[in-house]
Amino acid sequence: MAPHLVIFDNDGVLVDTELQANTVLAALLTECGVPTTLEESIEIYLGTSLKHVRETCLARGANPLPGDFEARYHDRLFAHLGTDVHPVPGVRDLLAALTLPTCVASSGAHHRIEFTLGGAGLLEHFRGRIFSADDVARGKPAPDLFLHAAQAMGVDPAACVVVEDSPWGIQAANAAGMTSIGFAFRTPAHRLNGATGGIVTSMRELAAKVKCEV
Repeated sequence: MAPHLVIFDNDGVLVDTELQANTVLAALLTECGVPTTLEESIEIYLGTSLKHVRETCLARGANPLPGDFEARYHDRLFAHLGTDVHPVPGVRDLLAALTLPTCVASSGAHHRIEFTLGGAGLLEHFRGRIFSADDVARGKPAPDLFLHAAQAMGVDPAACVVVEDSPWGIQAANAAGMTSIGFAFRTPAHRLNGATGGIVTSMRELAAKVKCEV
């Protein structure tokens, strides 16, 4: 089936924030009694929701994270990013060239997604078509978020292409019955091997996958 909708993850696909976000997360987890390096944060938590972070810490034997963990994380992340939010190289040209409908489906909270898209000058491309893990019972790697986005956009899941930079997102897209494309910009390509639509390392390569020229 030819694609009718391109679903983009946000961090690491549209906006280049993964290093900053995982730096903040690793430091905060360490403060909360869960010693975590930047490398471990990227390996374990990249592309997942804060709810998943909580659940994973408990499953690994840590004490429950404090009740204000999410608020502290977002306050620090926004302060850390400030106005220094950049689009992933080439994404503006890709969005300008795409003729297919698009939307965003991210593990981030709505205010974080809008903050980063706004800072990168991309919010107007997606306003009204932004979906968050906060909208569903289960975030990635469950398929719920992508299925919710497809339903809201009125598109058959089988006709959706998902662009993801995390193995959790690839797993979620596959479980939703969608074509998954791994975007290996900050993520090592081998971690995206499950992508059914292949792996790309640039927006120009992605454009070829979704049949547009940039």
